Parts: sequence; structure tokens; C-alpha cells
Amino acid sequence: MRTLRDVAIGDTCKVKKLHGEGAVKRRIMDMGVTKNVEIFVRKVAPLGDPIEVTVRGYELSIRKADAEMVEVEEQGERR
Repeated sequence: MRTLRDVAIGDTCKVKKLHGEGAVKRRIMDMGVTKNVEIFVRKVAPLGDPIEVTVRGYELSIRKADAEMVEVEEQGERR
């Protein structure tokens, strides 16, 4: 399983599935991370936490633990 945490800087991926339960999953969905949405990985902090992404036209910082709950398929495009 490939997660958002595994995507390289500058790559685009598409969300396949969200893991997690209850409030955690709801919080991720409230940030705009839902099935079939494209996510562009902009930056990763020096220690790997947080990850800065662009989703639905806005920039979002997501914790490493939350990024591991987002299963993706890589598009491989670099912007």
C-alpha cells in the first residue's frame, strides 16, 4: 500500500482510499482530502513532519501520521 507519506516532493498523486476511523477520518475529509482528488506534494519539513501539499487549489500542511492514513496511486507528474 502506497500512502501520501511515500510520495516524493514535486509529484502528484490521486487518493484511492482513506483509512482511519471516526473523528480522525472526518478531519482529513474536512481538509478536502477525499477519494479521487489529486494532491501535489510541495514540501516536506526537514524531519519529515509536516508535509505541505496542494489540494483543491489551496495549500495544506498535514501531519505525517495523518498522511499515512491516505492511500494513493501515484500519477508521476512533476510540475
